[in-house]
Amino acid sequence: MKKLFKNICFAFWMYFNLRHLRYFHFRIKKFRDAGEYEKEREQILNSTTTWGLGIMKKYKITLNVSGLENTPEGPVLFVSNHQGYADIPVYCAIFTMKQLGFVAKNSLGKIPVFGEWIRDIRSVFIERDDARSSLKTMEEGAELLKKGFSLVIFPEGRRSRGPEMAEFKKGSLRLATKSGVPIVPVTLNGTYYVYEKKGYVQPGAVVDFHIHPPIETKGLSKAEQNGLAEKVEETIRTKLAEFQAK
Repeated sequence: MKKLFKNICFAFWMYFNLRHLRYFHFRIKKFRDAGEYEKEREQILNSTTTWGLGIMKKYKITLNVSGLENTPEGPVLFVSNHQGYADIPVYCAIFTMKQLGFVAKNSLGKIPVFGEWIRDIRSVFIERDDARSSLKTMEEGAELLKKGFSLVIFPEGRRSRGPEMAEFKKGSLRLATKSGVPIVPVTLNGTYYVYEKKGYVQPGAVVDFHIHPPIETKGLSKAEQNGLAEKVEETIRTKLAEFQAK
């Protein structure tokens, strides 16, 4: 009963919080329809920052951020481990200087209000068990990156719901190699305390978030491209072990 009550309270708060972002929705649509992508990215950034920082404040989430100086100018593909639902708002709260969209599972786009918002910010949706759908998503994502929009992908394919990290899915970094944008590995730890630890949202989590130096993808040989996912996974996994050893 406690879980149900807390989750209902959170759902209502989230609904009304997202409704407050309607102002950005109309401005995003206006600039998108006009093909003014730079102005569109500015409005997306305003929307994600407002939402992310609001959640951090509401639930008293402490962010220990390092490596922010490693974030390059222009579009990038952020590649990250995936511990919990809080990963998305944490990203939005930290990157207050760069527009973000997400490679998200298809079901997130169907959630009332939230689905509309996550579409607004130029996310792409993937049906992970459908190879044809996944290929189409990669094509859509690559086109967005070429247009100057940055994306975040979680190559494990699903939340770990804890400190463990699963293997990356093969082909998950094709977005970057196809579009020629840099890959920025990110290691995060502690987001599962926000919801997954107890099955309801609880305040006071401490999240470690490290941005690694970018990896250029232009001019890579076929062999280098094939080894890219393993290289990025090892980078993220090594830092995760370091966080957890503290």
